[in-house]
Amino acid sequence: MGRLPHLCSLTARRELLGPRLGTANAVHFGAVLPLLTLRCIIRLGCCLLALLLAATPLSRAQGLRAGVARVDITPPAGLPLQGYGGSERTATGTRDPLFARILVLEAGAARLALVDLDLIATFEPPYLDRLRAATRQDVPYLLVAAIHTHSGPPLIPGLSPAPQDWESQAVGQVGRAIHEAASHLVPARLGVGYGVAYIGHNRLLHHRDGEVTWLEPNWTGMPTAPLDPTVVVVRVDSADGAPLAILANYACHPVIYGPDSRLYSSDFPGVMASVVEKAFGNHPLCFFLQGGDGDINPNFAVTPLQQGAVELCERTGAELGGIVAQVARRIQTEAEAQPSLRFAMDYLTFGPRWDRRQWEAEEPRNAKIIELGTQPEYRLPVTTVLIGQRIAIAAMPGEPFVDFQMQWRARCPVRDCLFLGYTNGYFGYFPTLRAATWGGYGASHPSTVVEVGAGEQMLNQALIRAYEMLGRLKALPEDLHP
Repeated sequence: MGRLPHLCSLTARRELLGPRLGTANAVHFGAVLPLLTLRCIIRLGCCLLALLLAATPLSRAQGLRAGVARVDITPPAGLPLQGYGGSERTATGTRDPLFARILVLEAGAARLALVDLDLIATFEPPYLDRLRAATRQDVPYLLVAAIHTHSGPPLIPGLSPAPQDWESQAVGQVGRAIHEAASHLVPARLGVGYGVAYIGHNRLLHHRDGEVTWLEPNWTGMPTAPLDPTVVVVRVDSADGAPLAILANYACHPVIYGPDSRLYSSDFPGVMASVVEKAFGNHPLCFFLQGGDGDINPNFAVTPLQQGAVELCERTGAELGGIVAQVARRIQTEAEAQPSLRFAMDYLTFGPRWDRRQWEAEEPRNAKIIELGTQPEYRLPVTTVLIGQRIAIAAMPGEPFVDFQMQWRARCPVRDCLFLGYTNGYFGYFPTLRAATWGGYGASHPSTVVEVGAGEQMLNQALIRAYEMLGRLKALPEDLHP
């Protein structure tokens, strides 16, 4: 900005501003105004307006803004496929591309990028740090989540080494896509709707005698519990009502394709996203935000290709996509009068679930798995987001059981709640305390590495943060407040 125009005489400016700032030298405009000419007043007003516009850029004065981007991060053929123990799989090609979808939201001075990856887990910690560093100028807050497809490259520690050349390239692609989304923000408005889908079941079948057995697949659709059929749909529109992004939050493992499949695929979430996008003329991006699916499988889980896995995946994705599209059409988005965006990522430290010496005595040949599963401590990031006063997101870095999703919705202090797993890291399964006592895969298994009760503590931390963001937890005792 150039030099300020001359306002009025030096004497008038001194009398207007006073010799010093402060309450002892409050300005009395009634005494000063007679000294100012009409031209001086007009010039003063113009200058103050210019200063106001310079101090409050137009980009920060438009309320909520949003931008989207998508990038294909499908690896080359020849990399290992991860997701099924004891199965040595190598990708021979691509059934459907693996995407990274990005939604950037801005409210006031706060910006958040939601990155949704068609992968089994998020990028490894060093690569997540690299992504944060590369995008910090564009977006201070980063929420990176994975859909958890079992038809993607290896990113879960301890099973197969991650392909670092591809991972480095993918992080670069995602960083550029975040920059693209942040560079094309438009005024936006939000709306939330709900649906119900019964495409999955609880894969840990509890019997009256206390035994827990594995249920995969569930061809008859027999009801199992606990199960959360809720589909939460968030619609993000531009100011004219055109949809920019549709977010679908649901809990179910993307494992229709089993160990006989050798092709990269986003499984049923990819089909769902395609169905929703086509329903809206391919204008918005559709995101699948994986929920608390630690004990939830699709009814047609791990179907062999010869038994119709392709058709069943298409059917499952189309069913969920139809529900999401129907809900999204009914949503009436609104522009908030005072939009806000709050973000917190807290690190909680936990011990290991298992005793290393006892485990090594029982299985001396599994030294590598035992080492990963019995680290002295684990630092887990718990992410909480509050959009305005009505949308709250809690996210855990692994595979939480579905009970946590239902507890978050029941206890969250705002109306609309999203619960995400596989976010900002991966640290195995998080069973509830009760599930841990029952046992079964994910509840009492080598892939459950963090101490019992970690899920409960992370959920409580997210609840505390949500209440703090709402101003309902104070920093001082209430009898000290005036």
